[in-house]
Amino acid sequence: MTDPAGRRRAGVLIPLFACPSSTSWGIGDIGDLRAITAWLAGAGQSVLQLLPINEMAPGQQSPYSAISAMAIDPIFISMPAVADFEALGGEASLDQADRVLLAEVRRASTLQHAHVRALKRRALRAAFARFHDAEWSHDTERARALRGFLSEQAWWIEDYAIFRALHAREGERPWSDWPETLQRREPAAIGHARRELAREVLFYQYLQWLAATQWVEARRHTHGVALFGDLPFMVDGDSADVWARQYQFRLDASVGVPPDAFSVNGQDWGMPVYRWDVIAGEHFRWLRERARRGADLFDGYRVDHLVGFYRTYGRPRDGGEPFFTPSGEAEQIALGEHVLAMFREAGAEIIAEDLGTVPDFVRASLARMAVPGFRVFRWEREWHANGQPFRDPADYPPVSVAASGTHDTEPLAVWWERAPQDERQRVSQLPTIQRITTGRGLIDRPYSPDVRDALLEALFASGSNLLLLPVPDVFGWRDRINEPAVVSDTNWTFRLRWDADRLDEEPEARERQAALRVWTERYRRR
Repeated sequence: MTDPAGRRRAGVLIPLFACPSSTSWGIGDIGDLRAITAWLAGAGQSVLQLLPINEMAPGQQSPYSAISAMAIDPIFISMPAVADFEALGGEASLDQADRVLLAEVRRASTLQHAHVRALKRRALRAAFARFHDAEWSHDTERARALRGFLSEQAWWIEDYAIFRALHAREGERPWSDWPETLQRREPAAIGHARRELAREVLFYQYLQWLAATQWVEARRHTHGVALFGDLPFMVDGDSADVWARQYQFRLDASVGVPPDAFSVNGQDWGMPVYRWDVIAGEHFRWLRERARRGADLFDGYRVDHLVGFYRTYGRPRDGGEPFFTPSGEAEQIALGEHVLAMFREAGAEIIAEDLGTVPDFVRASLARMAVPGFRVFRWEREWHANGQPFRDPADYPPVSVAASGTHDTEPLAVWWERAPQDERQRVSQLPTIQRITTGRGLIDRPYSPDVRDALLEALFASGSNLLLLPVPDVFGWRDRINEPAVVSDTNWTFRLRWDADRLDEEPEARERQAALRVWTERYRRR
């Protein structure tokens, strides 16, 4: 659903991994939501937009490379809140090498994925061993709480946990490389694996119980700030979901996007293609389950790659001709609107990432359904008019999401510095910019706090009912959250410059908080 009151709101996009506190382990974790939402509430913000928190595939750093569409990544578990770890002595129970490593990842200016994951995995293994021996084996109250959780979440966690245990036993090889009986999920082979790996299966279930328990507690302390998630269009081919539903996917083709102005050759994401006819034959059960899971975790969420739910672009792995599925426009509209209606029915608010090359009929469909799409300032232009002028933010439709950029774009500061003179001229001439700068405009001015604030205030003044600003743009930083199509140890490693629980001690963070609050009140975004 969209916001039923049609309120004007503002929020900030901050990946959970990017906002560690002084007590977390070098990565923003579930417990840190309390501190970051406190700062946002003080800034008058109504929404915290997160990136996906799904468990990433082994060795991956992108939150869009998920090994499960349902599981929370254990890397986000807050270690100080794990009772079994604290019962072992907490950080004091770590060996000397791990204590040194923990200090290093806390001091690092960027997220050290591999080190953080290894540290937490060792600590969580120790915590589980303690839980198994002291709680599970004695059927204590906490053991019964885990049993209750497993009963409630059986609809997804049973397939996930056996997949995860098998994946680990097989050296994290893709399931397509496993013994054929396990690839085909033959009942006898799966039954044998469940018995043989019972303790390992329980370990992965325990991690999800910890994450779920912490998430529920965190949502009680968000200071009135709504948590928005991100529902990825696809999951990795080597995922629990695809393994359990192989017949619902074309494994001989991969999802991507066709060539466009941003990519001459298009993009190939390497993930299998939906078999929409089969999925429809099962009444879209898995997508309904994903929507249910999203509504359980979040107040709302962004539907990633919205156009893919209308028409999926596939490339045969044998080099054959790319294709759209469904192939006809009428079928594409029917599919997209059906999927969006399902997402809404689950109860969470939805917004749609409708960027890139999107057919006009998709945006018309969104308008009919009153689903907000994005209005990214740098791309909101009259592309077919002479000179391609920018659209004034005041003219953005109410049912839309105004934004200075996304997690994939270069920061506003970098865009402004690289923008040609004529683009700056057109921005400077916008009525909203002229009003904010009292006629001075921004032309011939290098990026500065004044330029930053004029651009940000123009977005607060926009007609869009919802405004979402990536956190680097709020501060005028040049740090990127993600550089698309780049796989490296440095991508997806952005983190705030200060601990989330110490933002009130930082003059720059206090100044930005005050500025956001002023604009929020001035443009009635509360």
